[in-house]
Amino acid sequence: MEPVLLDRRRLHRLIEAACEQLDGDWVLLGGAVAALCFSPDRVTEDIDLVALGGPDSRRYELMDFALGQGLPIEAVNSAADFFLRREGNITADLELLHAGSRGRVLRPSPTLFLLLKCGRMSESDLDDCLAQLGQVRSEGGAIDAPRVLARLVAAASMGDGTQAEARRRRLGAELEVVRRASQAT
Repeated sequence: MEPVLLDRRRLHRLIEAACEQLDGDWVLLGGAVAALCFSPDRVTEDIDLVALGGPDSRRYELMDFALGQGLPIEAVNSAADFFLRREGNITADLELLHAGSRGRVLRPSPTLFLLLKCGRMSESDLDDCLAQLGQVRSEGGAIDAPRVLARLVAAASMGDGTQAEARRRRLGAELEVVRRASQAT
């Protein structure tokens, strides 16, 4: 099966439809956040949309929604909730992305976005992180650089390969620049 490529326009339509068809709060994660919020040319093969609380049956509602939107089940990654739940109380780290008549879709704050990417740190993860940092710099947003730097140090102890470690070092260097700039103001 040919993978689905979701661009900004298609993702926007999906999020709007989700807010009209799915009840409650949902959190959008991963490359879809990048495409919608700060990397307009970014495409992704899946949409990481997870229910914020509620019963497990909400996952099935999401799958039914995806099928109704013409997406294969593989294009919906609800397993991302595992990584979100590991962060603990994330309420303060969520921002409203879109609200509709039945539901809302939230996105991670820039800090939470980076924290969620630190573990795997693939090439696309690094690209997304650098784009998020670029938006924070250009729009004067806030980021908890010490918190993310601490996560990068913890992730470095995983010993998961020199490429991921090199990408983490690069992100760490960029975060140091952001941290120093915020201290200077």
